[in-house]
Amino acid sequence: MPRFAANLSLLYNEHEFLERFAAAARDGFKAVEYLFPYAHPAATLSQRLKENGLQQVLFNAPPGHWDAGERGLACLPGREAEFREGVLRALEYAAELGCPRLHVMAGLAPAGIDRTALRGIYVSNLAWAARQAATLGVDVLIEPINPRDIPGFFLNRQDEAHAILAEVGAPNLKVQMDLYHLQIVEGDVATKLRQYLPTGRVGHLQIAGVPMRHEPDLGELNHDYLFGVIDELGFEGWVGCEYRPRASTSAGLGWLKRFHA
Repeated sequence: MPRFAANLSLLYNEHEFLERFAAAARDGFKAVEYLFPYAHPAATLSQRLKENGLQQVLFNAPPGHWDAGERGLACLPGREAEFREGVLRALEYAAELGCPRLHVMAGLAPAGIDRTALRGIYVSNLAWAARQAATLGVDVLIEPINPRDIPGFFLNRQDEAHAILAEVGAPNLKVQMDLYHLQIVEGDVATKLRQYLPTGRVGHLQIAGVPMRHEPDLGELNHDYLFGVIDELGFEGWVGCEYRPRASTSAGLGWLKRFHA
């Protein structure tokens, strides 16, 4: 049975952030993920995890100036020092939280710069980040994101993500496969799961209904079927619930209760 993690950046927004840990635990979640931990001391977050019997399974490295529209630094020329500083800060949090995965966002491709040059910067930064993370036993993840939600995002497709993994050659560099983004960009989701999960290079899955990014029981994807495919393939990682609830989070968890039943 897939193991589901609550994404506390999107779920439980009816609660203050630090109260979302307890809310997720009350609903039966055993793990959490979220975008960024840096607004809170790592010790505070660690205590919330312990109090509620939760594992931290994923968060993102600093993305640059998020409120100004930046969505990662990994491919950006001239930002290498800032990228490295951010990764080191993220790894300090990962150590404190016992988190085994760190998502490094690629960033928005700057206009007027050759894509080949951006890819070279991206590969170099990822290789450096993977080396730093390996000392702590942490996997670095890259995620293809659809250009409708984030126009101009550098990485959009699964095949390109896996080609970058092969180029870097670091065993702890893996793909974060979000089935919502995958359906919007490529489709053929079950076939892609069967293509990539057996490689061992997918470190994390995420789900949401398509096209509105609500609960996975609404939209054009048959998640019950896809969960069966994930089970069939023996995926042992976590499935992050990164969707926007239609109403309150707890009221929308009928899909999860039905699946567990």
